[in-house]
Amino acid sequence: MPDGNGRGKYDALLIVSFGGPEKPDDVLPFLENVTRGRNIPCERLLEVAEHYRHFGGKSPINEQCRELIAALCQELANNGMHLPVYWGNRNWHPLLPETLRQMHNDGVERALAFMTSAYSSYSGCRQYCENIAAAQAEMGSTAPRIDKLRAFYNHPGFIEASADRVRDALSRLQSGAANEARLVFTAHSIPSPMAQTSAYEAQLRETSRLIAETVKASRWDLVFQSRSGPPTQPWLQPDILDHLRQLRAEGVRNVVIAPVGFISDHMEILYDLDTEASDLARELGIRMVRAATVGTHPLFVQMITQLVRERLSPAEPKLAVGSFSPNHDVCPVGCCPPPQRAGRPLVSAAPSASPRP
Repeated sequence: MPDGNGRGKYDALLIVSFGGPEKPDDVLPFLENVTRGRNIPCERLLEVAEHYRHFGGKSPINEQCRELIAALCQELANNGMHLPVYWGNRNWHPLLPETLRQMHNDGVERALAFMTSAYSSYSGCRQYCENIAAAQAEMGSTAPRIDKLRAFYNHPGFIEASADRVRDALSRLQSGAANEARLVFTAHSIPSPMAQTSAYEAQLRETSRLIAETVKASRWDLVFQSRSGPPTQPWLQPDILDHLRQLRAEGVRNVVIAPVGFISDHMEILYDLDTEASDLARELGIRMVRAATVGTHPLFVQMITQLVRERLSPAEPKLAVGSFSPNHDVCPVGCCPPPQRAGRPLVSAAPSASPRP
């Protein structure tokens, strides 16, 4: 199982992400992986597939993982931390089972895992742990041991890197408009029952508050995007599109959107914000500027290195800012469980990177 207790010797670092198609022929097989067991009609998959084909059938998420890994390898080396970095996805190649087999073949016995989601929820944390456990079970006794790094929503490196992206977005507005702009933070919506069994929403609000304070924004909102599932199922809201309409009714003319629920500019960003929300804002007469995600911001890459360092050495401080303590290294039993519906788990799209089937 992941979630080990120890600090000390590790052979490697594993980056765990959602995955995405890299060419048109990948799109439907990828969507089938994402929605397996959820009884999504084929017509809906074809509709979502058009979102990807609008961008040439390729999600940028895999390329952005490669860029993050390249920057991280350099940062680790600069700090004398000579750990090989591996990469495994939930839904598209390189898939976690094949990555763990490669790690074993390379002699890796124990590794740390960095999940590409800053927050605690079933889809953004525990499900990735379950994915790792399933890959380990498939391998049997030869599987490397994997210990996850903690959630980093209140790590100063994440807050400062995110604030820097917001400052850049504000700078693209004229000075008067920047002073009056409403700062709107977005994150992937999840089913309300799932939100009730995790700290996802509370952590998002803390992250948003900390960033707003850092950039000295007096007015800010947290909204949600990319919901999926039947309309009768409650999800976290307000939705970004509904919120833009409300802001226009209030007379707001300039908006900066900061997608703090994501660490890279992938399909939810390109389609749901840069296409749908941008088109609506233009229709409403709102000047909308979208802040970049942290991506390979040097402070964010340094943060990942610091998370590794704190697990290697008991003397290394665990950094956090704001009202909450540093998140736990080891997930408590029952942490972020999948909500139950009609006797079976209710599984959402992952908050880190998923289409809207």
